[in-house]
Amino acid sequence: MQHNDDKYNRLIDRCRSLTPVPTAVAHPCNESSLRGAVEAAELGILRPILVGPRARIEATAAEFHLDLANCELFDAPYSHAAAREAVRLAREAKVEMLMKGSLHTDELMGAVVDSQTGLRTERRVSHAFLIDVPSLDRVIVVTDAAINIFPTLDEKRDIVQNAIDLAHALGLGRPKVAILSAMETVNAKVPSTVEAAALCKMADRQQITGGILDGPLALDNAVNLSAAQIKQIDSPVAGMADILVAPDLEAGNMLAKSLTFMADADAAGIVLGARVPVVLTSRADSFKTRMASCAVAALVAQSIREQAGKVMA
Repeated sequence: MQHNDDKYNRLIDRCRSLTPVPTAVAHPCNESSLRGAVEAAELGILRPILVGPRARIEATAAEFHLDLANCELFDAPYSHAAAREAVRLAREAKVEMLMKGSLHTDELMGAVVDSQTGLRTERRVSHAFLIDVPSLDRVIVVTDAAINIFPTLDEKRDIVQNAIDLAHALGLGRPKVAILSAMETVNAKVPSTVEAAALCKMADRQQITGGILDGPLALDNAVNLSAAQIKQIDSPVAGMADILVAPDLEAGNMLAKSLTFMADADAAGIVLGARVPVVLTSRADSFKTRMASCAVAALVAQSIREQAGKVMA
């Protein structure tokens, strides 16, 4: 199956017309994380501030022939300190984006969600994958597959709203949101179907805004029009979903990884709901996926800046 490269390339091209986003890269001490920052800078997506042990970063750059001319260096002795300093730069509005280097996701996210010194907002922090599946004509968002393990109904409201706001930042208009379960009818024995129905009612009452919600929907009815028609599901979302909301982290993670490893999809990841977007790339990511993750975050950062401008005006 051929990839429709246009889907990610269009995102990256949109960023080329923007000012590169100042970005703190936390502890980029291996080849893949440092190369990702340098290459995103070369594409004009971001302006990296590399936060970590200067000697190790410079040694990694020298070993892999990476040019740090476009990067600032901010010395921090070890990975926990790098995470804290990267978050402090964002708190002080010196950067508009965070990017994970070669430290554990938990270390960076621990600093982001720290109640005293972190980047919390009134929103729950959540993760979204922007997935390019070759057989689909559009990118789809899968959330949450990485942060919230068993989200409550209130947390799901934030997860859905974060994903809708992401779609707006990417210029996707009013996204169609499928709240996934194993079936499309409400069944008291399957709590996720009850919560899906509640989320849809919350959207009716403007507790969730900017998207078109339906659920519960099984995965086939959410993305395949003929499956929805066979089951006679009358819905503006069924078969055409832009956003797939998983009932819990296990389901979301299996969905995202099965698309990546069994359907040849690319998955760009981003953390939403903090004061700044956070790019979480994995060592297994391709160059294109890394650049798409940076591009998605840059567009979210631009959207946050525009919203703040409206509030100030």
